Amino acid sequence: MSPDSVSFLRALLSAPGPSGFEEDPARIWRAEAQRFADEVRTDVSGNSYATLRAGHGAPVPTPRIMLTGHIDEIGLMVVHIDDDGYAYFDTIGGWDHQVFVGQRVLLLNRVGTVLGVIGKQPIHLLQREDREKVLKPSDLWIDIGARTKAEALERIRVGDAGVLASSVEEFPNGRLVSRSIDNRIGAFVALEALRLLGAKRPKADVTAVATVQEEIAFTGGGARPSATVLDPTVAIVIDVTHATDCPGLEKKRHGDVRLGGGPVIARGSVANPRVFDLLVAAAEADGIPYSIQAAPKDTRTDADAIFNAHRGVPTALVSVPNRYMHSPNEMVELTDVAYTAALLAAFCGRISTTSDFSPRGG
Repeated sequence: MSPDSVSFLRALLSAPGPSGFEEDPARIWRAEAQRFADEVRTDVSGNSYATLRAGHGAPVPTPRIMLTGHIDEIGLMVVHIDDDGYAYFDTIGGWDHQVFVGQRVLLLNRVGTVLGVIGKQPIHLLQREDREKVLKPSDLWIDIGARTKAEALERIRVGDAGVLASSVEEFPNGRLVSRSIDNRIGAFVALEALRLLGAKRPKADVTAVATVQEEIAFTGGGARPSATVLDPTVAIVIDVTHATDCPGLEKKRHGDVRLGGGPVIARGSVANPRVFDLLVAAAEADGIPYSIQAAPKDTRTDADAIFNAHRGVPTALVSVPNRYMHSPNEMVELTDVAYTAALLAAFCGRISTTSDFSPRGG
């Protein structure tokens, strides 16, 4: 990836944007898309769209390809402020509650951010039987340095959302560590693929989408309305999946997924078999390393909300290997990110009006 792309990725990962409060990262994403997309827009749900029109000589009607990754991240929300100015919180999305202890927090208020720390009783003051208990969010609080409730209310209020404060760090072997990689990286890859396609436009309209509220998407989040709006001929969802190349993970249960192994292509009930075959063919033709992941049930991604939207959408899921998911220090390898964008661009180049996604198609 170019230095400009890496700089954009760092900015995207740094912007706090928990589910339902994605405005800042979405604004950064759309600003970058304006540099090369033919059309950039948003919708009432908060989804962002960047479209690249088909090249000269494209067929009519023109196929429509949807490349989508969700731009929200897990977070927390203030639910109560007590008389001493301490804020109590609940979670946005799925958390391992052990992660919260001792963390700093960025709370999003009406004008910017407020820094806080998550507090708990010191281990020295706990009874012996309480020292090994896993704490719940209700056992913790956020301290923003206020002396009173009135002082706290000058800076925050109930319903303010937040994220754990962390920085983007570059590690050896081209590895990047940050919070929000799940799944800001998917929204980045969708746009990066669109950037690659700008040099040689395919015979299809391609729209990159940064969807919202996937982490709390019990009813489809932003993915379902975005698929309804676009009515795509085919959709590729880009997300992250668990890298199993770290201690204690059983590959016989979770598959063999490694950092540096390239994109992971899902195979299962949600993944259209014809789209899967096209992705594999594109990877092998272009020498892109990949692995296959079994998805026998739902995928717990936006693919579950898209494949059965309106009349049904031929859908596939392509994932970037990710260590330490749902923590403030997730880890990916940039070669995997670049290979995933390249695979999507290669796939788009293979789509035409004759593409048949019926499982029994010719």
